Amino acid sequence: MKVPEIIFESLAVGPLAVNCYIIGSKDAKAAIVIDAGGDHEEILSVLKKHNLTLQLLINTHAHFDHMGGVRRLQDLTGAKFFLHRKDVPLLDYLNDQTDAFGLPSIPMPKVDRPLADNEEIPIGNKVIRVIHTPGHSPGSVCYFIDDVVFAGDTLFAGSIGRTDLYGGSYEEIIHSINTRLFTLEDHIIVYPGHGEFTTIGKEKRHNPFFL
Repeated sequence: MKVPEIIFESLAVGPLAVNCYIIGSKDAKAAIVIDAGGDHEEILSVLKKHNLTLQLLINTHAHFDHMGGVRRLQDLTGAKFFLHRKDVPLLDYLNDQTDAFGLPSIPMPKVDRPLADNEEIPIGNKVIRVIHTPGHSPGSVCYFIDDVVFAGDTLFAGSIGRTDLYGGSYEEIIHSINTRLFTLEDHIIVYPGHGEFTTIGKEKRHNPFFL
């Protein structure tokens, strides 16, 4: 990010290397964490390095690999957790999800409030806008701030999220990307839930799912 009052860091966390993003306000000394998929101690270490208090945890969706560190961070910091209302039911199946991958169960997060499309979440003197992008899951969202969109498992560099999991829909994810993400300006940077960053313009021109 090119905004001096905003602190931005990313970590690959958990067994499936989820991209966890930390957005902090220097002025407010507060942070929002997107997709705390595990390794909560590493996340806390980054917050401590920047002298930030964890204000809020938000997720792009409710699949287990993006959830592994949420409850521990809630318990350790008292931070609130927000999730789109259409993905809240998926939390009841977290252990089924981990079992399917042969992984240990994870603590159940507590949703303090459901999120809605186009809602604005304040961080310092900035706001993060919620963009509902169903397809990977019913309540998948992206988060937009300044010239950056955090796309979760909706849009990747050269690919899109899988749609064969509960509530997934290929038609919906294609529609979401075309109508909610590809309508953003080409220079917008896309930080996905896994893998390398890209831009809206690059994906519009080169992503094989849209050629």
